[in-house]
Amino acid sequence: MLLAASLALTAGCAGGGTTSQASDGKAAVAGSEAAPDRQDGAGGSGDAAKAADTAKPGASKAPAAQHLIRTASLSVEVDRVAATTDRVRAVVAAAGGRVESETTERVDEEYDRSTMVLRVPQDRYDRVLADLAGTGKLLDRTAEAKDVTDQVVDVESRIASQRASVARVRTLMERAERLADVVTLEGELSRRQADLEALLAQQASLKDRTSLATITLNLHEKERAAVEEKPAEEGRPGFLDALSGGWNALVSVVAWMLVVLAALAPWLAVALAGYAVWRWVLRPRRAARARTAPASAPVAVPVPASVPAQGAPRTNAAGLPLPGKETDGAPDGETPAP
Repeated sequence: MLLAASLALTAGCAGGGTTSQASDGKAAVAGSEAAPDRQDGAGGSGDAAKAADTAKPGASKAPAAQHLIRTASLSVEVDRVAATTDRVRAVVAAAGGRVESETTERVDEEYDRSTMVLRVPQDRYDRVLADLAGTGKLLDRTAEAKDVTDQVVDVESRIASQRASVARVRTLMERAERLADVVTLEGELSRRQADLEALLAQQASLKDRTSLATITLNLHEKERAAVEEKPAEEGRPGFLDALSGGWNALVSVVAWMLVVLAALAPWLAVALAGYAVWRWVLRPRRAARARTAPASAPVAVPVPASVPAQGAPRTNAAGLPLPGKETDGAPDGETPAP
């Protein structure tokens, strides 16, 4: 009964993530009324709660300090990145900050580019921004401030409640007599200590981000001409350049010729097979037929049409008789046969 009442007493502190110390004290008083024999274990918290309840409503409270997370991003064009990064490191070190990370690279073998993540104190934040913007030509600037005061106060309150809860569980462990109660309390203590460590880690992260501002600086080097102008004599190709160019051209021509021959190989094979058939099959057969053919008959010689038959009058191309002495079928100056 005593253990159950004690765990119920401390559960209010562990479960109330956003409660304050006063509410934790009220839970302790409620637990004390449920278990009168444990008023001494929770008396401290009950007294704190009573003091908070009896406090004057009009009592003034000191204003909580404002907690801000500041971040900024700058893009600056500079003449030389290497010289500018050295200057940036000096500015940050003088302000009491540090360089969180740095990345420098060469772009197209022409100019350098660098990205630096800087952490500087909040009170030196504006001064450092002005110094960084003056390192070159400012291209872009972005700044942001986030108020996390409520989150910081809430985490601090939860840590105080969790520490009080862990202390109460330790007190119960010292008074526990049964082994079962000790084992139960040890498990509860481990869980609450883990929650306390998580809250402490969250508080440390908030403290780091609110005490140091984060600045991301992008440095761009001015682009320079990739190839400078050379004298005319330096632009002439040398003997080795000409030899290398000729060799490359020869290799290219031979490669293309091999490609063309590979494409014509099937056609050449078909043409070669056709030539072989004609050379060793068809041609010998034609020669054998020519040798065994019969002798041809004598050819009659035709009489020319321009020679007129004997006894016929001579005529011209139009078919008219030619002038002259006509004889009986004999030409001029000749005596016809008897």
